[in-house]
Amino acid sequence: MRLGSGAFAASCVAIEVIGVAIFIRGFFPAPVRSSARPEHDAETPAPEPVAGVRSNWTKLPPPLFSKVVIVLIDALRDDFVFGSKGVKYMPYTTYLVEKGASHSFVAEAKPPTVTMPRIKALMTGSLPGFVDVIRNLNSPVLLEDNVLRQAKAAGKRIIFYGDETWVKLFPKHFVEYDGTTSFFVSDYIEVDKNVTRHLDKVLKRGDWDVLILHYLGLDHIGHISGPNSPLIGHKLSEMDSVLMKIHTSLLSKDRETLLPSLLVLCGDHGMSETGSHGASSTEEVSTPLLLISSAFERKPGDIRHPKHVQQTDLAATLAIGLGLPIPKDSVGSLLFPVIEGKPMREQLRFLHLNTLQLSKLLQENVPSYEKDPGFEQFKMAEKLHGNWVKLHLEENHSDILLGLGTKVLRHYLGALKTLSLSLSTQVAQYDMYSMAVLALFLLSTPHVLCRKAELDVPLLSPVFSLLFYLVFLVLSAIHVLVCTSSESSCYLCSLSWLAVGAVMLLVSALFCAILSALIRMVIDSTLLKKNAADASSGWSEVNLLLLLGTVGHVLSLGASSFVEEEHQTWYFLINTLCLALSQETCRSYFLGDECEPQRHSHVEQQCVNLLACPLQDSTSYNTPESGTAGKRVSLLEAQGSCKWWTVLASPWLVLLCCRLLRSLNQTGVQGAHRPDFSHWLTSSDHKVQLSGLAALSLVVIFMLVQRRCSLVSKVALALGLLGVFCYRAAIGIVQFPWQSDNKGISKGIIEARFVYVFVLGILFTGTKDLLKAQVIATDFKTKTVGLWEMHSGLVLLAALLLRPHNLPVLAFSLLIQTVMTKFIWKPLRHDAAEITVMHYWFGQAFFYFQGNSNNIATIDISAGFVGLDTYMEVPATFLTVFGTYVGPVLWASHLVYFLSSEGNNSALSRSCFCYALICSVPVATYIVLVTSLRYHLFIWSVFSPKLLYEGMHLLITAAICAVFTATNQTRHRRA
Repeated sequence: MRLGSGAFAASCVAIEVIGVAIFIRGFFPAPVRSSARPEHDAETPAPEPVAGVRSNWTKLPPPLFSKVVIVLIDALRDDFVFGSKGVKYMPYTTYLVEKGASHSFVAEAKPPTVTMPRIKALMTGSLPGFVDVIRNLNSPVLLEDNVLRQAKAAGKRIIFYGDETWVKLFPKHFVEYDGTTSFFVSDYIEVDKNVTRHLDKVLKRGDWDVLILHYLGLDHIGHISGPNSPLIGHKLSEMDSVLMKIHTSLLSKDRETLLPSLLVLCGDHGMSETGSHGASSTEEVSTPLLLISSAFERKPGDIRHPKHVQQTDLAATLAIGLGLPIPKDSVGSLLFPVIEGKPMREQLRFLHLNTLQLSKLLQENVPSYEKDPGFEQFKMAEKLHGNWVKLHLEENHSDILLGLGTKVLRHYLGALKTLSLSLSTQVAQYDMYSMAVLALFLLSTPHVLCRKAELDVPLLSPVFSLLFYLVFLVLSAIHVLVCTSSESSCYLCSLSWLAVGAVMLLVSALFCAILSALIRMVIDSTLLKKNAADASSGWSEVNLLLLLGTVGHVLSLGASSFVEEEHQTWYFLINTLCLALSQETCRSYFLGDECEPQRHSHVEQQCVNLLACPLQDSTSYNTPESGTAGKRVSLLEAQGSCKWWTVLASPWLVLLCCRLLRSLNQTGVQGAHRPDFSHWLTSSDHKVQLSGLAALSLVVIFMLVQRRCSLVSKVALALGLLGVFCYRAAIGIVQFPWQSDNKGISKGIIEARFVYVFVLGILFTGTKDLLKAQVIATDFKTKTVGLWEMHSGLVLLAALLLRPHNLPVLAFSLLIQTVMTKFIWKPLRHDAAEITVMHYWFGQAFFYFQGNSNNIATIDISAGFVGLDTYMEVPATFLTVFGTYVGPVLWASHLVYFLSSEGNNSALSRSCFCYALICSVPVATYIVLVTSLRYHLFIWSVFSPKLLYEGMHLLITAAICAVFTATNQTRHRRA
C-alpha cells in the first residue's frame, strides 16, 4: 500500500492526536477518593473515644448555626478585601474585618484556578484533577460526596442565585434557583443584578437554611480590562453594599432564633495582573475567606490578622457548622477559630470527627498509612482523648483535666495539619497503563515521518500477517493481566471489550507498519552509503541553524525555567535566523554562486537535514530549469524583480519589527509583572493614543492584504476592518475623534456581527474559487486568488478578536510575511523545507508576541464572546481557540498560499510532511519528559499547563495538515 506524503503525514498526526488524548487521560486521572460512595446510606458517626468505658455521645454534634449565607464573588483577590482597594471601596467589609464579629483568612486555591474545580473544592473539600480546567467549559453533575448533598439529605432547604455552573453541578439540590451565564464575559452589570434582585424577597422569608449567591461581574471586568480598571472599584462598592444588606438582615433575625447565623464571604480564585486566571501566581491563588457571625464577638483591642488556610478547609467547617457529616473525600481541616469558644468536650469531639475522616481517607489511598506521621499523631491524640473523656465523665474538674484537654487539642490540630498535607500531596495516581499505550501511537511517529514521501507497507504478506496476529495476542494478554490481576482504575480497563479490541487492532497494525518502515530504512541505508561519495551538497548556515534551533528547542522543554520562559527561546531563534539570512544575502550578492554551497536537491532531503535522518531521491521544488538545478540564484540575477539593497536590508527590517513587538507585551513568569507598552496603551489616560494606533494598524492591514484580493473582497475587507474599529468604539475601548469620553458603552453585538458577515463572505468567495479550480480546469490564478482570499478572511477575523493593543502584532505579522516572500524566499530561492520551518518558527514567535505564554491565565476568553449575546459552547470554543492561536494559524495559512502560488506539484505535499514532522517531534519528546518528571515539584504549575497547550497545538496541526492535503488534492485532480 502506497500513501502520498501529505496524506501520510495527516494520517499520522490524526493518530497522534488520539494517542495524546489517551495519554492526557492517564496523566490527569481522578484524585484520591473514598471507597464509600455518597449514594449509600449515611454511616453511623464514630463514638467519642473513651478509655475503658462506653461513651454516651454517639451522634453527630448539634449545628452551630441556624442559617448559612455564602456570598461567592468570582475572581475576588485577597488584596481587594484586605488591601488598599478594600479600605477605599469596601468600608463596611473592612470594618467587619478589623472590628466586627468575624474571623478572616487568606484561603489558598490550588491550580487550576478556574471556577468549576474551585466550586468542587469548596463544597467537597477535595482537590479536583488538573484536567477539570477543560471540563470547566461544560460542567458535569458532581457525584462526589459534598456539603450540599449532606444538607439536602438532612432536610435542609437550599436556595441558589448566580453562576449556572452550580446548577449543572448540583441539579437536584436547590428548592429555588436562578442561574446566570458564566462565560458571557462582556456583561458585568446585568449578570449581578439578576442575583441581587432576589435578595429583598429571600431575606424577608424564613423558609430556607442555606442561601448561596455567586456574583460574576468582578471576574468579567477582569477579563475585559484587568484588575486596575476603574470599573473594579465600582463593582467592589456594589458588593460591599450587598454584604451590608445581608449582614444587617441576618443580625435582625438572630434576635428571634436560638442559634446565630453565619455569613461567608469568599472568592473561588484570584485575578492575575492581566485580569485572567487559571495558573498558580500569588494573585490567582490567594482569595479572601471571611466568616461573619454574632457568635464570634471579639473583645475591645482584640486584633485578628488574616490567617493563611487552604480553600478546601471550608467544606469541613461548613459541615460542622450545619451539624452534618464531613464529606468523605475532603482533605481539608476544620477552621479552629470557629469552634474556639465552645466547651472543651465539644471542641475535642469536632476535631476527633475531622481527624478520623482524614485518617480513613489516608488508609484507603496510602498502602503504608500506618507509618504516616499524621496517622501516628492521630492515634496518640485519640488515646489521650479517651483518657480525657474518662476523667470528664468521672466529673473530675481539676487542673489535670484542663491541662490534658489542652494537650489533646494540640495533638489533634497537629494531626489535622499533617494528615491534610499528606493527602494533598497524594493528589493523583497516574494511570501508567493508559500512558504506556501512547508509546506505539506517538513515540514512533517521528521515525515513520522520516521515511520517504511515499510509504510502502506489505500489508498482505504472510510475515506481516503473522506478526500482526502475534502482536494482537500479546497486547490482549497484557490487557487481561493488568485489568484482572488487582482492582484497577485504569481508563482502558473501564472500556468495553469491543472498544479495547479496536484499540489493540489499531496498535498492532501501527506496530507492524512501523517495523516494516524501519526494515526498509535499514535496507536503503546501504544504498545511501554507496551514493554518499556522489553527494556534493553541503550544510549552509541556515540549514545548521534550523537543525540546531529545532533540536535545541525540543531539548529545552525538559527544564521548568525554559518552559516558563519559552518565548525567550523563540525570540532568540528568529533573531538569530534574521542574522543568518542577512549573512546569506550579503554573501550571495558580494560573492555570487561560486562560494555558495550547493543546495540539497529534494525537499525530503531538507527534512532529513533538519532532523538528521539520511534520505535520498530528491529534487528541488523550486528549480526553474534543469541546467541550474541545485544552485541558488545570486542577487545580481534577482535585480530584475527587486533592488539589491532591499534584499540586503530586509532581514534587518524583520529584526527591527520583532524587537518592537517584544516591547509590546511582557509574558512568561519572570517578566510578566514588568511594565510594557500594552499596559501604557490600555490605561484609561491613553485612550486617544490607543485609538490612533489601532486605526493605523487597521489601515496597514488593509494595504498589505488587499493587493491580491478581488474587487468584491477588497470592498468587504475595507468595510470589515471599519466594523472592527466601530466594535471596539462601541464597547468603549477606543473612540472616534468626534466621540466624547462620557458616551455610553454597549456590548457591540451589532457591530461585531456586521464584521462576521464580511468574514463569512470573504471565506465563501475563497472557497468558491477553490472548488471552481477543483471541478473545472480553470487557470492557475483562480486557485491562488481563492487561497489568498481565505487567508484574508482569517486575517479579518483575527483583527476582530484581537484586543486593540494587539492589532500592531497582526500588522507586523503581515508585513514580515510580505518582506520575507518578496525579498528573501523568492530571490534566494529557499526550498519548501526551509520555508516550512521558517513559517513554523515565526508562527510560534507570534503566539508569544500576542502576550500568550504556557500559563493558562494568559488565555483571552473574552475573544470567544465577541458578537454573542448568549453563551453558545461551540462558537465560543472555536473563537477562543482561534484568538489564542492566531499566530500559528495565519502563518500556516500563508504557507499554504505561498507554496501553492509557486506552481510546483509536490511542494505543498512535502511541506505538509515537514510541518507534521516538526510539530510531532516536540510533542513526542515532551510526552517522554513529563512522564519522567511526573513527580517533579513543578509538574502541576509548569509542565501540566504546557501539556494542555501542546495537545491543543497538535489538534490544530492536524487540522492544518488536513487543509494541506485537501488543497494538494485539488492540484492532483487538475493534473
